[in-house]
Amino acid sequence: MRPIFVRLSWGALLLVLTTLVPGCMWTGPSAEDVKVAEAEYGLASDAFGRQKYRLTLEHVEKALERDDGNADAAYLGAMVMLVFCAQDEHSTDCRYEKAEEFIRVALEAKPEMRDAQNALGVVLVHMNRPSEAIEVLEPLSKDMLYASPEKAWGNLGWALLEADRVDDAIPALKRAVAAQPLFCVGHYRLGVAYQKKKQLKAARQAFTRAVGIEEGACNRLQVAFWERARVQKQLGMVKEMRADLEKCRDLGKMSDVGKKCAARLARSE
Repeated sequence: MRPIFVRLSWGALLLVLTTLVPGCMWTGPSAEDVKVAEAEYGLASDAFGRQKYRLTLEHVEKALERDDGNADAAYLGAMVMLVFCAQDEHSTDCRYEKAEEFIRVALEAKPEMRDAQNALGVVLVHMNRPSEAIEVLEPLSKDMLYASPEKAWGNLGWALLEADRVDDAIPALKRAVAAQPLFCVGHYRLGVAYQKKKQLKAARQAFTRAVGIEEGACNRLQVAFWERARVQKQLGMVKEMRADLEKCRDLGKMSDVGKKCAARLARSE
C-alpha cells in the first residue's frame, strides 16, 4: 500500500500545515493598527499643508509601520521626497530611490492610484530610466479615467525626450498643452523638442508661450528664459537674447541656470 501522505492533495496538505503552524499565516494589520495608521496619515497631511516636511515624513513612517497598505500615506511620503529634490537636487535629502520605494508601496496597495503612477514616471525620468518611465506613462496617458491627462502626456513627452525619441515626444507634448493650455512646463518641453529638431522659430514660440503664462509663476520659469535666449542667439536676435539672459540671471543668481545665464551675459558684453 502506498503511504497515505501521497494521496493527500496540495490543498489538504496546506490545510494541515497551516493547522500545525498557525503563526505562519499573515492576517494583515489589526483594526487598531488601521485606525492608528489613518490618524498618523491625518497628522502627516496636516504637517505637509504647513510645509513641515520632516514632520510629515515622521508621521508617514509611523503610519506605514502600523499599516503598510496605507496607500495615501505612502504616496504622501513620495511627495515629500520630491519636494526635497525640488528644493535642492544636490542635497542629501533628495533621494529619488526612496521616492520610488514609497510609490511602489502605494501602488502595491492601490494599483489604480493614477497620481502615483504619474509620480512613478516622473521619478524614473529623474533616475535616468526613461524607457521604464515610458512603460508606466504611456498607458496612463490613454486612461480616460485619469483626471489630469496633461500631466501624463507632458511627462510621457519628457520621458520620450530623455530617451532621444524626439519625433514621438512632440505629438505627446502637443496633446499635453492642448489638454491644458496653461501648462507652462509642457510648452517649455515642447520648445526643447523643437530646438532638438532645429525648428528654431517654433521653439521660440513655445518658450514664449511658457513664460507668457502668469498663473502658477510660469513667468518665473528660469530655464525657459535660458533656452529662449539660446534660440534667439541662433536667430540673430541679440537684443532679445540679452534681455532674456538678464531676466534669467535676476530670477536666481545662485542656481545652476542663473549662473549659466550670468556667464553668457558677461561674454556677450
